[in-house]
Amino acid sequence: MLPIPPGTAALLFDCDGTLADTMALHHAAWHETLLEHGIDCPRSFIDTHAGVPTHGIVAEVNQRWGTQLDGDVITEEKEGRFAALVHRAVPVEEVLATAHAYHGKLPMAVVSGGTRDMVHATLEAIEAIGLFPVIITASDPVAPKPSPDVFLEAARRLGVDAGKCHVFEDGDPGIVAAERAGMTFTDVRLVVEARAS
Repeated sequence: MLPIPPGTAALLFDCDGTLADTMALHHAAWHETLLEHGIDCPRSFIDTHAGVPTHGIVAEVNQRWGTQLDGDVITEEKEGRFAALVHRAVPVEEVLATAHAYHGKLPMAVVSGGTRDMVHATLEAIEAIGLFPVIITASDPVAPKPSPDVFLEAARRLGVDAGKCHVFEDGDPGIVAAERAGMTFTDVRLVVEARAS
């Protein structure tokens, strides 16, 4: 279980890379999809854009490689590949243990840049969907990370002041969004690195 600051009134969790160890699955789906379009995308590129919705990543790919890939087409292809792999998702144990520990004690939400279907499938794969009454995804009409809007919307839906929310994140856009929302945060990457060392 991970520590939270005193006075925390709600917990907000990113999904991919935070609650669930899915980044290798996402990279495999991205790599296969982009390779079909002549782009050999390194994992570091996808890791840098963790938490960014698929359409946003396609825009970044187009800018970096000078392509004109259609966001809707690539999203459908990539999400289809990920859907075939999502059953392999495993939890990030310390983070999921934290969610279990505070279930029923603090209001909690998932705030993800993934699509609704994929986030729900991922949470089901790690048996965590029942922990979160609020789940906000790229399918919702809210500005994505690094905008603070997704976290502010989660706080609003939970009925908690934004300044009393604590965020668990593994991506730079999400951490920027949490800071902009005036929330405290835990960078899960540091936890995973500490465990590995």
